[in-house]
Amino acid sequence: MTIQTVPTNVKVVRRVRSCGCRERLLESSVCASVQSGRGKACVRVSGLISEHCAGPAGPHRRSRLGKYDLAVIGSGPGGYVAAIRAAQLGLKTVVVEKDGLLGGTCLHVGCIPTKVLLHHAEIYEHFKRAAEFGFEMKDLKVNWSAVLARKDKIVKKHAKGIELLFRKNKVETLQGWGRIAGLGRVSVEKDGQTTEIEATNILLATGSEARSLPGVELDGKVVLSNREILSLPELPKSLIVIGAGAVGVEFASIFRGFGSEVTLLEMLPRVVPLEDEEISAELDKAFRKKGIKIHTEALVESAKKDAKGASVTFKDKAGKSQTLAAEIVLMAVGRRPMTENLGLEKTKAKLERGFVHAGPYMETSEPRLYAIGDIVAGMPQLAHAASMEGIVAVTTMAGKDAPPMDRSRFPNATYCEPQIGSIGMSEKQARDAGHKVKIGKFPFIGNSKASILGAHEGFIKIVADEKYGEVLGVHIIGPMATEVLAEATTALQLEATVDDMMFISHAHPTVWEALGDAFASVRGMAINA
Repeated sequence: MTIQTVPTNVKVVRRVRSCGCRERLLESSVCASVQSGRGKACVRVSGLISEHCAGPAGPHRRSRLGKYDLAVIGSGPGGYVAAIRAAQLGLKTVVVEKDGLLGGTCLHVGCIPTKVLLHHAEIYEHFKRAAEFGFEMKDLKVNWSAVLARKDKIVKKHAKGIELLFRKNKVETLQGWGRIAGLGRVSVEKDGQTTEIEATNILLATGSEARSLPGVELDGKVVLSNREILSLPELPKSLIVIGAGAVGVEFASIFRGFGSEVTLLEMLPRVVPLEDEEISAELDKAFRKKGIKIHTEALVESAKKDAKGASVTFKDKAGKSQTLAAEIVLMAVGRRPMTENLGLEKTKAKLERGFVHAGPYMETSEPRLYAIGDIVAGMPQLAHAASMEGIVAVTTMAGKDAPPMDRSRFPNATYCEPQIGSIGMSEKQARDAGHKVKIGKFPFIGNSKASILGAHEGFIKIVADEKYGEVLGVHIIGPMATEVLAEATTALQLEATVDDMMFISHAHPTVWEALGDAFASVRGMAINA
């Protein structure tokens, strides 16, 4: 019998008696065993028990892990945050990730890289306004490869940061495709090998992927999703964006900021249709001022590659067919949940169009199976929502008190230019819900810090209950809107009234203090307007 040596980078912690070629689950120990002529050396190897038997049956490709309190499938902002909090609460945790790097869509091809490009585009636009600020600049050029290199550097830094956080909190990881193998069991497949782990609780955090439309084929070269457009070898001269939700308007801002000709096609009557109607109207005005072409109530029939790049055919609001041409096309019509091939058919979990139904603590109909993030029915597909859902889920698993999830308490942040931040009910939603509504508005043109920044567009809109003054919604479009949103989020979370918020002292001069005037305007008492 050939003797296989223990790898030098692992520590032998104990020996067990030989059991031939059979697998053995070593209770709750986390180790790997190597067959020798006289016994097995049990070694620590990233939490994996892997038997490499050189007996008559030859090497086999089956392995098991010890039992965990929690197995998380997916390491995006929902999965990795949940795993760390679970470990902090004393749960022995393992994360299963299909990709080679931790962080998921948000970190690698979503939230973070898009915001890097948005910031670069904003800087470039400031440079183009240099004379307004007293500077003279000649021969201003974009080094696109350097822009992409900085984006990649930031993404890599934060992916490594998650690895460090996992080590700090003793969260173990396994790379491979994870699926539910049965009650309290998860199988992980990679390169033809299957590892099975046991876990008291399983948390699904598998995220989502870009949707397309009938008649539109994503080829990854000309008709693109968010993945491919983040790594274009050069800036396009022209771009058609299908979908004017958060993703669509952010990419429109990026490429218009860098000088590309941009056209937005939106099926619904207005851009950013989930926002308050006045916010949509203000963004439409700002985009058109920047030279972005907008077609609303546009029903896309096809998008395809042609000799000059790509063409998109759609019916306009009058029902007439139009065809537009551009170098590339971006599909930004929403995302579909990644719940296929997860073994959910073996569970009692209920699905609707691929989305998993979960309760207020993110529990599914299957005992000890939880779901968070983009795969959950009825919840917003937001990174920070996934993170909080994960925290609530694992806090519940650990037997601690956690508040039930309330989708109305999630802030929405859209990083287009001008930025949009909102939380709570729009004016229409509040009226439809039966509230007698009182509205307050404050324009950024009355804010001194906005003047300093040279960013006068936009306003803050407060939706309040007329009788009690409770803040029902806050809607912001303008400079640093996604940062100003923080105080508004606190107000909604604490069920504050406009009278409470009027007596908060805001530092001066800040963009943030515009919120104080906006709250005061509900009572007709804004100072600077």
